[in-house]
Amino acid sequence: MEAQLVEIKDFVSFTLAIIALFIGKAIISRYELLRKYSIPEPVVGGFACATAVGVLYYAFDIQIEFNLAVRDTLLLYFFAGIGLKADLATLLKGGKPLLILIALASVFIFLQNFTGVTVATLFGLDPKAGLMSGSIALIGGVGTAMAWTPTFVEELGIVNASELGIASNTLGLISACVIGGPIAAYLMKRHQIKANNNEDLDIGASHQSNTAHMKVDYFGVLRAWLWLNVTLIIGYFIDLAMQEAGLKLPMFVACLLAGIIIGNVGRAILNRRKQKDRTYIEDASRGLSLIQDICLGMFLTMALMSLKIWELEGSLLYISVIMALQVFLSVVFTIFVVFRFMGKDYEAAVICSGFGGVTLGSTATAIVNMTAVSQQYGAAHRAFIIVPLVCGFFIDIINAMIINLFVYF
Repeated sequence: MEAQLVEIKDFVSFTLAIIALFIGKAIISRYELLRKYSIPEPVVGGFACATAVGVLYYAFDIQIEFNLAVRDTLLLYFFAGIGLKADLATLLKGGKPLLILIALASVFIFLQNFTGVTVATLFGLDPKAGLMSGSIALIGGVGTAMAWTPTFVEELGIVNASELGIASNTLGLISACVIGGPIAAYLMKRHQIKANNNEDLDIGASHQSNTAHMKVDYFGVLRAWLWLNVTLIIGYFIDLAMQEAGLKLPMFVACLLAGIIIGNVGRAILNRRKQKDRTYIEDASRGLSLIQDICLGMFLTMALMSLKIWELEGSLLYISVIMALQVFLSVVFTIFVVFRFMGKDYEAAVICSGFGGVTLGSTATAIVNMTAVSQQYGAAHRAFIIVPLVCGFFIDIINAMIINLFVYF
């Protein structure tokens, strides 16, 4: 007997996501241990909602289906804001670390897929089934898993490819949300790294600040909102141009690039003018931080509240074993390889929290982890440029090439 399906309309789903985010913020503010290890607020609220939905499914045979049409737009706003605040000079300084992180991500994708293939073989499955618990569903995400499912089912004969991909992505997303903060906290304590509390954060506000009395100008928020919308429009045309050139990348990459162009051109013009114009930039920047914080928090809350825990039931032993190994691999590689090559400083610790997030979840998860760490310990401007570019731009191309290599050779 199938569970009774209850569809929650988009407006109600959005409202419930706001409530869930408030719950997450309340729990984080109450428990020092969660703040100490930089557990993101949306994770707590979103997973609490997903747990309640799971209880309804198992106890009352009711399946809740949320309409989350607005979720992807929130992500576009967030990355547009990252681009608008990105300083080109800082970006150019990040050239060498950017290349290093791309190389490290490439190595990790090979290791992740090798682990998946090995464990699948040990369980008596088709070795290539392990790729669905490798970079396809983890670094690639559920979208990549669904895109590859027809190939695995029709060409390779792996009929449960979709179930393996969804289950791996679900566990990976949950794991990605909770390992980033502890990784950064361990690295800072182990290497006696000092916090950076002297500069404004890229996103949100510090836990040490009194957010209720932060000065956010009305027109600053309105200007930020206007520039975000302009950036999304330009990003749409950049995305069309990239598709015409045969380059298919997530839409948020185009919005990120549009933001970098618009933000740097705008600052170059306004910085040469009066002090009032520089104040204009500062007000808009605070407005951007506020909007970004809300959009990112709502995005991840909605992503987690929509998790269907019951989909983990198929191949539970195999999924549990392989995901435990994938989490272990991610943590070890991040702590002992990524941190060392990225400079062994505070920026490196923040990058590690993001790397731990993207290797098991998504670019959004990486940024949420980094935001939680920076709210605890201070700003890390270079990290917020390098990680989105690597995770959102280069890693998708590299991942596609490596997946093809494992599938067809």
